[in-house]
Amino acid sequence: MNIQQLKWFFLVLLSFIWGSSFILIKKGLVGLNPLQLGSARIIFTAFFLLMIGFKSLKQINKQQWKSIVITSFFGTFAPVYLFSIAETQISSSICSILNSLTPLFTLLLGALIFKIGYQKKQFFGVLIGLVGSLLLVFNGAVNHPNENYWFTFLVVLASIGYAININLIKKHLANLNPLSITTGNFAVLLVPALIILFTTPIIHQIQQPVTKHSLFFILILGIIGTGIANIIFFKLIQIASPIFASSVTYMIPIVACIWGLFDNETLTTIQIVGAFIILIGVFLSSKIVQSK
Repeated sequence: MNIQQLKWFFLVLLSFIWGSSFILIKKGLVGLNPLQLGSARIIFTAFFLLMIGFKSLKQINKQQWKSIVITSFFGTFAPVYLFSIAETQISSSICSILNSLTPLFTLLLGALIFKIGYQKKQFFGVLIGLVGSLLLVFNGAVNHPNENYWFTFLVVLASIGYAININLIKKHLANLNPLSITTGNFAVLLVPALIILFTTPIIHQIQQPVTKHSLFFILILGIIGTGIANIIFFKLIQIASPIFASSVTYMIPIVACIWGLFDNETLTTIQIVGAFIILIGVFLSSKIVQSK
């Protein structure tokens, strides 16, 4: 498999994994509060990664550890809790759609702060995908008037965190093994997550069947949707451009909306049209990147 094929394989695989994450968060919130869910997600991921990647930490030098710490908080710690809180008020489908703002923030922050070059045509590709996302959001707001859309700002903040993370990895950690980056991130976050978890009444809840059921969903989310997915994602950032890597967030809503349908969330004709517009944006962005 050549680099071009590998990039698309990783993009599609991540779309399925991360598109499934939102429904897992929704199921996890049945028996856990947002702080418990976010902390459990980090803890499960950290133990899994330390088991398979502890030796890879030796590859990280002192200077790289500084970037690892920063990326861990912007790219994992904050978004994990922000998404958990947001999904208490808005649907998993809408959260996934708003997450598609990540490529736009990646491009803007990359150009303005990290001095990472881009073509003007890339910007239009990103905007096309963004139009599709906004169409989905506004239509969702009309069809779900009982949801508190102020909580959408939490997802926007998470998307900005992801964008900072992507640019930092591309600029400062491009030559580091993706397993080392991912394991380092969660090694940093393990203690803070444990502290937050045990400030909640989790000990008193752990024997309840609903809590055990929720923890099972978060175990899957932590190992596959966070640990393995981040390794793949960091590899994608290294072999492609930041814009191409972040364009995975355009395809995630399609998978998330399909899962939402199975969980009795609604999908309108306008939302389907928006999904197709998103795919057009992904195609144009990736085509421009490949021509560089």
